[in-house]
Amino acid sequence: MKASDLFVKALEAEGVEYVFGIPGEENLDLLESLRHSSIKLVLTRHEQGAGFMAATYGRLTGKVGVCLSTLGPGATNLVTPAAYAQLGAMPMLMITGQKPIKTSKQGRFQVINVVDMMRPITKYTTQVVSGDRIPSVVREAFRVAQEERPGAVHIELPEDIAAEHTSMPLIPASTVRRPLAEYKAINKAVEMIEQARSPVLVIGAGANRKLTSKMLTEFVAKTGIPFVTTQMGKGVLDETHELFMGNTALSDGDFVHRVLKAADLIINVGHDVVEKPPFFMNADSAKVIHVNFASASVDPVYFPQLEVVGDIANSIWQMKEAIHSQAHWDFQFFSKAHSAYLQHRKESEDDSRFPILPERFVKDIRRAMPKDGIVTLDNGVYKIWFARNYPAAFPNTLLLDNALATMGAGLPSAMAAKMVYPHKPVLTVCGDGGFMMNSQELETAVRLNLHIVVVILRDDAYGMIKWKQANMDFPNFGLDYGNPDFVKYAQSYGANGWRIESAEELLPKVQACLNEPGVHVIDVPVDYSLNDETLNSTIRERSRELQ
Repeated sequence: MKASDLFVKALEAEGVEYVFGIPGEENLDLLESLRHSSIKLVLTRHEQGAGFMAATYGRLTGKVGVCLSTLGPGATNLVTPAAYAQLGAMPMLMITGQKPIKTSKQGRFQVINVVDMMRPITKYTTQVVSGDRIPSVVREAFRVAQEERPGAVHIELPEDIAAEHTSMPLIPASTVRRPLAEYKAINKAVEMIEQARSPVLVIGAGANRKLTSKMLTEFVAKTGIPFVTTQMGKGVLDETHELFMGNTALSDGDFVHRVLKAADLIINVGHDVVEKPPFFMNADSAKVIHVNFASASVDPVYFPQLEVVGDIANSIWQMKEAIHSQAHWDFQFFSKAHSAYLQHRKESEDDSRFPILPERFVKDIRRAMPKDGIVTLDNGVYKIWFARNYPAAFPNTLLLDNALATMGAGLPSAMAAKMVYPHKPVLTVCGDGGFMMNSQELETAVRLNLHIVVVILRDDAYGMIKWKQANMDFPNFGLDYGNPDFVKYAQSYGANGWRIESAEELLPKVQACLNEPGVHVIDVPVDYSLNDETLNSTIRERSRELQ
């Protein structure tokens, strides 16, 4: 058969449902093969949108999301999604085209070394040099993308190779079992936990797996040990649980950091160095147990005293089976700090000032969304407020990026989430800056007949940087811009456009949009100027009460 047909059959054998992307002339054989396959091509308006959709598909399903581009500028547009998937541990395959490699009559027109370009930001990158190599190359790409730690892989399929003929058979997927932690490490972990005075769990990105979530839920139920989440660990355990102590949204100084400083043992589950450290170790700090698929990378602020290396879910299960709750465990301070945090939240959540305050906005979105509804975030100062104030009840119901932290991913992520879970409500929150970086994908969402709600927080500036500029005593310079009329902009794509003109209007408008099919864009003016007043100063005041 034609090599492009074999390539597509290899994708089908791996269970691929969608290919997101923009084909070029170098992909035309592959495009024709896709036309005759069970795989749906999702044509996007920018390669970045395709990459973010593929990465989010991988994040939500654990299967490899696939995206497609042509050579040259199409391939370079996948660099940001590649880094997004790689740092965020999302399994994703990028397929790029290339000019013929056996003979060429166009010199180096549009030709760059895409394989070498992708090497630093992928787990695996290669060029297919023969149709006979397709089965092994595709199988290896999927294997590497999905194994722990998941990430991005890349295959370049040149035009002349795609048109070749080959008789090579497909290579079936092998069964893989992760290694288990040694029983001596498990026993030592249980001993350290039982001997501790005030142990606490910290749940990181690597723990965001269905079975790990189940095992951690059982572990907390049996032991009563409180838990903290990182930004990409949100929802692994139900954050409405009474033992949830908070999220490490801020770098330091929040109530949750008081809990961590009061603990004498931290059980650090699924720690991923791409996230900002949830705590800093020093000679006098709490002891740390590192529970992860891989051993710890030791640095000046992270040097765990015990490493439990192996399948995380199994390690937690083994620890849960062996451990016994201890009468000497003392969580009184943890409870006091958490009560102070809840009281602090209440002080701003019902504020009716307009433009709307971030705390009020987050509370209303949480009230509008069902527990299993999915919220995706772009990147901006509001991400801190969602991480800190939005309790996620289930894994992957608040999708934020605390790895690459790129702008422009919020809308494509919501689109992919709706395709994976068509019966769940999906809402994305974007700053006006991040939204405009991939706003053209509104057309894709309308064309796909998706029902999503897009909330744009408009402050007519790059608000996160402007806030930091002010905090560092720099004058206001270079960060303000103008915006289109977002209502008319949405309508020009065939979407529905709305504008909020008071804080009280937000909740009923979001609820109405969640109940009405179609793509809805809601323009919400926001005021970040009170970030310090409503956050840092109040935290400092309440923290004194915990001394």
